[in-house]
Amino acid sequence: MRLLPSFGRGRIRRAPSVPQAPSDPPGPSEPTSRVLASARPAYRGSRVRSARLPVGYQSREAIDDGVPRWLRRAAGISWRILAVVALVVLFVYAMAKIQLVFIAVFLSLVVASVLRPVVNTYAKVMPRGLATAAAILSGLVVVGGLITYVVISVTGQWEGLVQQFSSGIGDLTTSLQNLLSRFGLPHDQLQRWTSPDQLDQWRQEALQWFEQNQSNVISSAASSAGSIVEVFATLALSTFVTIFFLARGAEMWHWFINQLPARVRPGWILGAEAGWYTFSGYARGTVIIALSDGILAAILLSIVGVPLALPLAVLVFIGAFIPLVGAPAAMIIAAIVALAANGWVSAIIVTIGIALIGQFEGHVLQPLVMGRQVSLHPVVVAVAVTAGTLVAGILGAVIVIPLVAVVWAVYSALHDKDQPVPDEEFTRARETMRQRKVADREHD
Repeated sequence: MRLLPSFGRGRIRRAPSVPQAPSDPPGPSEPTSRVLASARPAYRGSRVRSARLPVGYQSREAIDDGVPRWLRRAAGISWRILAVVALVVLFVYAMAKIQLVFIAVFLSLVVASVLRPVVNTYAKVMPRGLATAAAILSGLVVVGGLITYVVISVTGQWEGLVQQFSSGIGDLTTSLQNLLSRFGLPHDQLQRWTSPDQLDQWRQEALQWFEQNQSNVISSAASSAGSIVEVFATLALSTFVTIFFLARGAEMWHWFINQLPARVRPGWILGAEAGWYTFSGYARGTVIIALSDGILAAILLSIVGVPLALPLAVLVFIGAFIPLVGAPAAMIIAAIVALAANGWVSAIIVTIGIALIGQFEGHVLQPLVMGRQVSLHPVVVAVAVTAGTLVAGILGAVIVIPLVAVVWAVYSALHDKDQPVPDEEFTRARETMRQRKVADREHD
């Protein structure tokens, strides 16, 4: 580039560059684009991009040379799965650290989903705040009334029940002895175990053990007192949160959505609506099914003449909140009470009634009440309940099904599903595999 004087102005201007042809033709290792770029006129402000790659650059083919594509894909999927599992473990660990808070919020969501229709009904004739207070008071009256009735029934009939159970156990022992004698089996040991002297000896041993371990019992009672305080604190927090969920739930949700970026709001709204629809349907459906089981159990036990029929029905109502095993376990307790009080015939009738109530619940109540709100396969329910029980005991068995149902509902709402495979394609694939097996067998 030459510098030429600008006549009359005393400044120096730049002479335009003259393109020059390359002295030698491009070699096989020199890119043609670089040669053409050097032959272009270098006008002011123009930029010439070189096709030469940066130093140390390697293409994906060079890096993954010798690695099968399926292995690269499997590795990518594997580390993503590990990341998801790590997040789940971290979530479970965090929930374990704040278990009481999690339980309180979960109970608040359950109560809010059940009482929300009641609040909406009351809100038609009174302000929202008063409607919320009236709905919560109504729920407390119902629950408190049930607990009071159970306590009064048990304490009022306790002496008669003890005598009835004692005579029932004696009759049961006599029946077992006669049964063993009929088959020629020894029954002396059974008679010694159920004799009054043996029962009195066991009572004396129990009192002696209590006197020797009195300090341990007191310390256990003190720790139980701390647990009772935690239970009341959890209930208080749950009640406080429930009031705000019922009175200001919509406003709280709108505030949360407004804090999110605009581009992600539709997904959050869609997923939350699907999750809440499923969760509320499960909570209301479980309450309705539990009430139905309790009423049917009360009718059955009253007809058979089992003592404490209504308290046992309340136990069935509470057990229905544990999927699969709650209501059957409560009814088995009722069958044992019937066996001890009224004998074999009453116990067999109660057992048959338990089976009929279970069939009615599974084939009529579940599809009718919950419908499409909670669509989980029984295998998924069984595996989830088992896993929840192993992780968190009875609490895990109670909360795992709504959590799994909500996760599946949110995934289904946000995930675009492909068209299902028609049956003809399955048949065609089976026929193709059969023909291949036949061809391979003939070839061998």
